Amino acid sequence: MNVSDIQPTLAQAIELKKMRAIDERALRTLFLEARTANGFLDAPVSRELLERAVEIAELGPTSANSLPVRYVFVQSPEAKQRLNPAVGATNQEKTMKAPATAIVAADVKFYENFARTFPTRPEMADRFRAPEQAEATKGFARDNALLQMGYFILAARALGLDCGPMGGFDRAKVDAEFFPDGRLISLFLINIGYLDDSKGFPRLPRLEPAEIASFI
Repeated sequence: MNVSDIQPTLAQAIELKKMRAIDERALRTLFLEARTANGFLDAPVSRELLERAVEIAELGPTSANSLPVRYVFVQSPEAKQRLNPAVGATNQEKTMKAPATAIVAADVKFYENFARTFPTRPEMADRFRAPEQAEATKGFARDNALLQMGYFILAARALGLDCGPMGGFDRAKVDAEFFPDGRLISLFLINIGYLDDSKGFPRLPRLEPAEIASFI
């Protein structure tokens, strides 16, 4: 019998699972000390680092492994000027100065990839392709893309970056400018870089666990 054939007991399996818990330093990076970025240091963010964050975030679960999120990283001055008219007035300056701004979008035809992403049940694509399912399919894409956006923010933080997600922009203008064929719909903007601590705000109050969680 090979060592690899030996199955752990239930207690051993649970202990192995518990050992996966991250340490305090990682918790500080991801949550305890991480802040919403309101301004950034004058330092570029490499394409390789952004691609790595995308790669890591894609490992998070989505319904039927649908993976509908799409990112457009706006970095050049020319691209920033295309984005600027759609950004809310209070968000314009920090967005123009951010090293990168991600347009987070959902692909409403995500199901076309099911042969690759959900090979055990590729026929599920037919459920989303039907014209009468268009609105439900759009909602499905949006919900799962937003889930993936959360993974991306954590992945970016884990790589040492800071993020400032924003909903204050004109989605119709962004879609017209960047996604005119209608396949992608914009959801959020995320400014990305290295936080300038001098432009941060005190952490706002949070609700207590007992106020937002119940156990039945």
